[in-house]
Amino acid sequence: MRGKTKTNYIFIILTGIFLACFLKIFVIDILTVEGNSMIPSLKNGQNILVNKLSYGLVNPFSSTLIVKWAEPKENDIVIFLYNNDIVVKRCVATGGTSLDYLTDNDYSLIVGGKKKITLSQNQYHKMFKSSFVPTGYILAVGDNYTESYDSRNYGFVPVENILGKIICK
Repeated sequence: MRGKTKTNYIFIILTGIFLACFLKIFVIDILTVEGNSMIPSLKNGQNILVNKLSYGLVNPFSSTLIVKWAEPKENDIVIFLYNNDIVVKRCVATGGTSLDYLTDNDYSLIVGGKKKITLSQNQYHKMFKSSFVPTGYILAVGDNYTESYDSRNYGFVPVENILGKIICK
């Protein structure tokens, strides 16, 4: 009888470990923000809870979705891989949203005719050829425009590369 109890404990522990790994890989994750690009929404060192099932089933061995069932919406705070780092940014525009540019001494981007985003001269020259966000992509920008390295620098983010949505700060 004693051996059976020991086997039960081992089974329970192994099941718990398997379940925890499964949840972390496919369902939910806790991450720590590094950097100041999302201030004031998210601060350096702050823990965030990520729902990895918000937009689809994530492939744990790449930076894409296996199955997609939803797309990010404007103002969602999302995570994705960029240069092998997990990046946290706000979706400020989705596919089809118009982009207008102002050059009157301050370079700016008007998203969807309503939201104004500051651009550096270099960012302006990288982006000004795009008059809308391409279908299947988002414009992902940090809330702290001056500190953020984001879509204004490296271009639009493919929806299939978005790994989750922040659900709790």
